[in-house]
Amino acid sequence: MPTIENLLNSADLPASPSPRLDAEWLLAAALGKPASYLRTWPEREVPVEVAARFAADLARRRAGEPVAYILGRQGFWSLDLEVAPATLIPRPDTELLVETALALLPATPAAVLDLGTGTGAIALALAAERPAWRLTGVDRIGEAVALAERNRRRLGLGSVEFLQSDWFSALDGRRFDLIASNPPYIATDDPHLVLGDVRFEPASALVAGTDGLDDIRRIVAAAPDHLAANGWLLLEHGFGQAGAVRALLAAGGFVEVHSRRDLGGHERISLGRLP
Repeated sequence: MPTIENLLNSADLPASPSPRLDAEWLLAAALGKPASYLRTWPEREVPVEVAARFAADLARRRAGEPVAYILGRQGFWSLDLEVAPATLIPRPDTELLVETALALLPATPAAVLDLGTGTGAIALALAAERPAWRLTGVDRIGEAVALAERNRRRLGLGSVEFLQSDWFSALDGRRFDLIASNPPYIATDDPHLVLGDVRFEPASALVAGTDGLDDIRRIVAAAPDHLAANGWLLLEHGFGQAGAVRALLAAGGFVEVHSRRDLGGHERISLGRLP
């Protein structure tokens, strides 16, 4: 039987930006062990059925399928989330939305909305940090709402509710102290849509018109009807869209409009307060 070291050294993932790490995650999952086990016991023999699963998963990764979809999970903030092809894979850049929301509001009771919740990542991360907040996550896709609810139940976060809603359509009369969203913001002709992991992610969670701003325009226009006085709107966007998003927020009546940079130094989110 092959050893752990044999399998990792022979793993062939030429198109992956992180081939060794991908192989370690896939083999650890096949073994049902943490990745640290591989480095601690590289000489351990791997059962034939486990090696076969690893080989099948490697083939999926070589075809370009994201590791998160193969494993069915992805880490975000301090949480381990179930993911599926019906939703966008949560990314570290989006943690900037969580950090900013936590800094803007105190830990006292507040109503917070996560628009386009997907896996529930933003709402659940905020709920884990702020037990006094009441979180609502909405998504247009029913499969995403069901997945977010499964994540909520597994994590035991009772302060969150998930609803099916096309942006604000199911929220008539409700107002929030803060609204956060990672909406679609890629232009329809963006060449990145045929590269890497995004080829496998739902286009509805990625594409927003010819300039990538269609959904952001809708959110900015409708948000004042759902924000409490002095409420904040936080929007993730592409690194080249900050100026346009700030202009939309200012034209929509928001004040204290500014952008914040991600770990790569790009202006990743823009926000404003409703006076």
